[in-house]
Amino acid sequence: MKVAGAPISWGVSELLGWGHRMAPARVLREMRELGLHATELGPPGYLPEEPGALRELLDGVGVSLVAGFLAAVLHDPHLRASALGNVERVATALAESGAEQLILAAALPGDSYDRRGRLHKEGWVALAATLAAAEDLAAAHGIGLAFHPHAGTAVEREEEVTMLLEMTNVALCLDTGHLFLGGADPAQVARDAGARVRHVHMKDVDAELAARVRSGELAYAAAVRSGLYRPLGQGDLDLKAVVGWLQDAGYQGWYVLEQDVALAAEPEPAGGPIAAARQSLEFFRALSGAKQPTNAFTED
Repeated sequence: MKVAGAPISWGVSELLGWGHRMAPARVLREMRELGLHATELGPPGYLPEEPGALRELLDGVGVSLVAGFLAAVLHDPHLRASALGNVERVATALAESGAEQLILAAALPGDSYDRRGRLHKEGWVALAATLAAAEDLAAAHGIGLAFHPHAGTAVEREEEVTMLLEMTNVALCLDTGHLFLGGADPAQVARDAGARVRHVHMKDVDAELAARVRSGELAYAAAVRSGLYRPLGQGDLDLKAVVGWLQDAGYQGWYVLEQDVALAAEPEPAGGPIAAARQSLEFFRALSGAKQPTNAFTED
């Protein structure tokens, strides 16, 4: 089983004002210290997009790149060219750096995941068309595209995930936390989507905080700061069932361990997110039945 880390577990988000950003060198070094030899790209500009500079940075710490996340407005025809331009840019950087997947979410306008909105029929048609074009762009670069249902985007609720799967043939990034937050059972989605799952974000969630976000009582960013996401095994999700259904479907892609956090300041040496990431990795290794999951770079 292939396991990777992600900068968001160290508080590095694409949103402005999210919190303190730890330097890439420290984040990557701490991943490597834990035994994680692979990572996602993180937000635009966090890691170098120029392939030579990115490879030099990653090779210097012994970490490979597996995927990158992009949130773009896909349902507005007036913003289609901009969205596809961003897809082209990120797909180029990922492909030239040896990554396998572009992870795409259907953003709503604005710089927040606290917004809510529902698409009308015309919006769904436009989203499906832009998504198909994005798939073609990624394929032209030799990488896959997996769609990411995400809180505060045009596709977050259980019924919206169902609509997406019915209207398109797109592969899925199964994010256990965001699916649960949208009212879906991640294990059920894993079973129903089957071979369409091409990438996995493993999160655990505090169900009480998730319910408050779902009801509108608590904003998403505030919930994250309050501990919405927990180290794997310390929340309320049945992650064993998720992995079981994925294995039954023959899933052979990456498991990216994520615990979205927001930091107020630079952690002390050997402190901060690395402790929670270690707990998640130990839980995942026990869950997967392998002390040393492997990846394309080396063993970890």
